[in-house]
Amino acid sequence: MAERIADDIIEIDTQLGGWEHITAGYLVTGESPVLIETGSQSSAPLLIAELESLGVGASDLAAVVVTHIHLDHAGGVGDIARAFPNANVYVHPNGARHLADPTRLINSASMVYGPLLDSLYGRLDPTPKERIIAVEEGDVIKVTEGLHLEALLTPGHAKHHLSLWHEPTGTMFCGDAVGVKLPEVGVLWPATPPPDFDLPLAVQSLDVMKSRSPSHLAFAHYGRFADAVDILEEGKNLLRDWCQVAEQAMRSGRDIESALEMAFVPGLAELDPVARDRLLTLSGVHANAMGIGRWLAKRGDLTNDHDTPRLDGGGSGI
Repeated sequence: MAERIADDIIEIDTQLGGWEHITAGYLVTGESPVLIETGSQSSAPLLIAELESLGVGASDLAAVVVTHIHLDHAGGVGDIARAFPNANVYVHPNGARHLADPTRLINSASMVYGPLLDSLYGRLDPTPKERIIAVEEGDVIKVTEGLHLEALLTPGHAKHHLSLWHEPTGTMFCGDAVGVKLPEVGVLWPATPPPDFDLPLAVQSLDVMKSRSPSHLAFAHYGRFADAVDILEEGKNLLRDWCQVAEQAMRSGRDIESALEMAFVPGLAELDPVARDRLLTLSGVHANAMGIGRWLAKRGDLTNDHDTPRLDGGGSGI
């Protein structure tokens, strides 16, 4: 379940729902070890055992960082903080209060996930407020003297999303900002859930990551991939394509979800059915359509005509 994938980086399969290669955590090793992503609360016992097997004792872990507070990334934070009492928890400023008091987050998640909340994800235990550190753009998290992780604020997928740049290995830990790329699926797939998806912000965030010229992207779903710059460009084109189909459907009065399903799901037909079903459980067309539809509605400039679709968020120049 744990594999060293680069100097100072160990990938840990946190096995959401018992499935392999769906959710990854990353241990950045050094004098002050840092865990990136905890996975869901249902994964916490496995993750704690795996860290212990790697020689990371209760007093050894220095920091936990979550790319955002969705439960498949941060649901285990409270459990991990309890098991590793010396670890500070780093999070986007917009997510900090929800880790301290997850009531609203859990209520919202229960409406989105329904019965899957408890059967697949679990919930989220509070983290002591004094251990939560809200990071700003360019803040660094020390791993070893002279070596650190740099925080980049990368909204778009969610307003509370950040990415982490590890220059020594050329690795960008990108959370869900680029999408989902499961090894058994092979294709890049978008992640545009409600309520925060925003196309211009998402594209801008991919450009911010690209500006560092990473050699590899480390996805939460799932794994570390080379050709990072090409994947970032692919991610931008993918988001634009999905949003264009959704906008054309909205302008013509058609159902966005049906339009997206007709346009993109047939491309998954050759995949192993189990792999396809897991992808669509993790990032289904329904949730993606809801997120894009909400962004289009908030933009407020759509009419039911046949004008050329605007995919610039109202003039932001993507």
